[in-house]
Amino acid sequence: MKIGLHDSDNTGFPNLALMKLSAWHKARGDEVEWFSPMFDYDRVYSSKVFTFTPEDPYLPESAIKGGTGYRSPMTLDPEIEHMMPDYGLYELGHSMGFLTRGCNRTCNWCVVPGKEGKAHAHADIEEFAAHKDVVLLDNNVLQSPHGIEQIEKIAKLGLRVDFNQGLDARMIDDGIAKLLSRVQWYKPIRLACDHKGQMRSIARAVELLRWNNVTPRRYFCYCLVQDVDEAIERVRFLKGLDVDPFAQPYIDFTGQTKPTLEQRAFARWVNHKAEFKSRTWDEYRAAHFAA
Repeated sequence: MKIGLHDSDNTGFPNLALMKLSAWHKARGDEVEWFSPMFDYDRVYSSKVFTFTPEDPYLPESAIKGGTGYRSPMTLDPEIEHMMPDYGLYELGHSMGFLTRGCNRTCNWCVVPGKEGKAHAHADIEEFAAHKDVVLLDNNVLQSPHGIEQIEKIAKLGLRVDFNQGLDARMIDDGIAKLLSRVQWYKPIRLACDHKGQMRSIARAVELLRWNNVTPRRYFCYCLVQDVDEAIERVRFLKGLDVDPFAQPYIDFTGQTKPTLEQRAFARWVNHKAEFKSRTWDEYRAAHFAA
């Protein structure tokens, strides 16, 4: 069979489902390549993460479509889900995967609890770790006993990890901080402060992480931006903690609500570190809207 794979989002961030499909088909002797409308295929798979990604008009009607972006309930068969991904598909030098799935929180902007349920065990790190560096995609790994056990195993194996979706600061106590101090980090530790109610937990988590010498000591924090005046309080707070904020303008699940000009300008100011360090938000906003 000739298989065509289509990464609908094309963001540059590797699509894990497509890597697993590639591995499964190649193990069966099938020919696998990136989809091109110039060629015919026995089967085409398209995966889409984001609802705001436009449809590709060149996909055949028979294409098998999956992912949150397609609002599809389709999941990979267990045999495929637990394949070692084909990292060669994206020429990756690091591994990717989920230790846990789901989340116990009920944030109104997040589709994970409705799609995956509460936090639960998914895989062992050795199932998909083919490199020393591993990007983990768990939404809330610290809520699961399995997740904690896997972090202990990661420390023993000497892997370098990046919890790409962030660690829940509300779950970081002294014991968790001590555990994280034994871990090697592929990228800075990521946290999230999406509303003011999380600020106290962030401060406590950062204090515990630094007290326990979790390195690197400079941390990164996602900030969802809806009301800019509220977001600026969180960003100032994080700057005071010497934590790097990363602003993400809010887009609802339907993909119909577009970020405002002010939200986008605020995110550019926060995320452009030269601007963030040299100008206040009021100065940046005045220059931006005067232009």
